[in-house]
Amino acid sequence: MSLPHSGRAFGAFMFDMDGTILSSIASTERVWSAWAIKHGLDVESFLPTIHGVRAYETIRRLNLPGVDVMAEVEALTQAEFDDVDGIASIHGAANFLNALPVERWAIVTSAPRRLALRRLEAAGLPVPPIMVTSEDVANGKPAPDCFLLGAERLGHRPEDCLVFEDAPAGIRAAEAAGAQVLVITATHNHAGGTPHPSVTGYGALTPRLDGTSRLTLARLAALQDAGA
Repeated sequence: MSLPHSGRAFGAFMFDMDGTILSSIASTERVWSAWAIKHGLDVESFLPTIHGVRAYETIRRLNLPGVDVMAEVEALTQAEFDDVDGIASIHGAANFLNALPVERWAIVTSAPRRLALRRLEAAGLPVPPIMVTSEDVANGKPAPDCFLLGAERLGHRPEDCLVFEDAPAGIRAAEAAGAQVLVITATHNHAGGTPHPSVTGYGALTPRLDGTSRLTLARLAALQDAGA
């Protein structure tokens, strides 16, 4: 595996959550499948449209008659909050995140804050001081608002940030913000449709600070010693 973004250095990293640092796909699809059946939707064609997008946008674009969008969002959030069975960190994510200076990374997710905290706890992942959640922006992914706000809170230009993403909507949002992208394919293999480098997880990578205290990606020493 070639080293992604080799020779590049960044001011900060931003991470999507679901599908990028943790896997919640089983829980999410259980909850949304039940919701889709309740509203007479075709589950198989509907489920691919939910990933990486805020529940509000997902429901609103369906234009279902007689549906109170905000009430449905609240009910779905509660159902997802109650169902954390099977949620687990992406391979190597915990070590990777814990190796980062806390002020140099953020989580930027389409999930509400309370659901994000619940899932991070279930996956055993650290919570950074800076998080951007669904409540923080007027326009969700694929609009760039969330990553623009994340970069602002981190104190860096979006162009100086590396975004870790898995879903097409999030990738488009990061591109629109002007950030660099690394695609995580552990749960969704969308890398073929983008020009960005990809990795299956974090097990072969570790963050490093270069001589000017900028973030870079490096191979784990054990893998380097093994000639990987």
